[in-house]
Amino acid sequence: MNEHEQKREMSTESQVRSQLKKRLRNQRIKRIVTWTLIIVLLVAGFQTYSFYKTNGHFPWAEAKAPVSSVKEVEVKVYESTFTTTIDLSGFVEPFDMQNVILRSTGAVTDVFVTEGDAVKKGDVLIAIDNTNQLYEVASLEAEIDKAKLSGSVRELELLELRMKSATNKLDYTQAYANFDGVIASVEVSEGDYFDAGSSAMTLIDRSKLKATVEIDEIDMQHIRIGQTAELFFDSYADGPLVGEVTYIPMIGKYTNQGIGVMEVEITIADPPPSIAPGYTFEGTITSDTETVLTLLPQNALTVSRGGVTTVLKKLADGTTKSVAVTVKYLGEGISQLLTGDLKVGDTLIVRRTDTNASAFATMTGGGGGIRRF
Repeated sequence: MNEHEQKREMSTESQVRSQLKKRLRNQRIKRIVTWTLIIVLLVAGFQTYSFYKTNGHFPWAEAKAPVSSVKEVEVKVYESTFTTTIDLSGFVEPFDMQNVILRSTGAVTDVFVTEGDAVKKGDVLIAIDNTNQLYEVASLEAEIDKAKLSGSVRELELLELRMKSATNKLDYTQAYANFDGVIASVEVSEGDYFDAGSSAMTLIDRSKLKATVEIDEIDMQHIRIGQTAELFFDSYADGPLVGEVTYIPMIGKYTNQGIGVMEVEITIADPPPSIAPGYTFEGTITSDTETVLTLLPQNALTVSRGGVTTVLKKLADGTTKSVAVTVKYLGEGISQLLTGDLKVGDTLIVRRTDTNASAFATMTGGGGGIRRF
């Protein structure tokens, strides 16, 4: 191939490459233009939709004035009877518990019971070596006999006081049951050395169980001695157990949350064996006193700028009268009538401006706030 042919071939190749680049550039421009148009259309469509949602018509359409009218609905003053239910929670403990101790020091000679034994009041539960105490009592008995024969009255009085002290010390070498109950635990064995004041065993009374629950100061007005409570235990599937309020303290306490409470005691008589001390419960106390309240819908109230609350009362001749009232809002669109010339069965008129039939439908659906003019 000569030099002329080579130059011609190179020129042709350059033209092909140039045409290819031009075609690719045109395709890129076309894609950019297409996507730009799509984005513009989407933005315009979104703005048009937003304008329609806000104004109720398209930008190019003439806005229509809303059709408004005043609607009236009649509501009644009515009454309802309420009982107060107080929620409880806590755990039960033995009705009585004795931490058995000895007031003397020495080696344990006898442990008369084991865990689970039933005992009676006055039973001896444990004893320690009382040799020294017996010797002292015997010695004093001999001295008293001598003093009765030849001693002075004063000496005899002193010996009798010493005898009383020695007898007490002898009695301190044994521990007794303070009530009928069951031995819950034993911490000593025969042969152990016992220090005065230490715990030897625990005696509990499971014939009853008790629980201490906190009652809010607001609810204490509904609590009295003898009132019953329903207590539910996870370990007892046969329904609630009945407890009785057996103690209300004279002094309440102030919690960290700034609430005054009373620690009220509830007693369960004859609990089932499946309920053990320490088990938790949820429960309620229901007041047996009923409260009758006069109620009216909240949306019947109108509050003026001066703060006076009124309702529009319908009279027997069909006319209406504005009546000033005081109320307490109870929630869920209901208010309690406190004062005002109203009685149960009276008809009240609720007026609302209805725009395109939507506002009135909302009002009659229940609830609603107080109107302020």
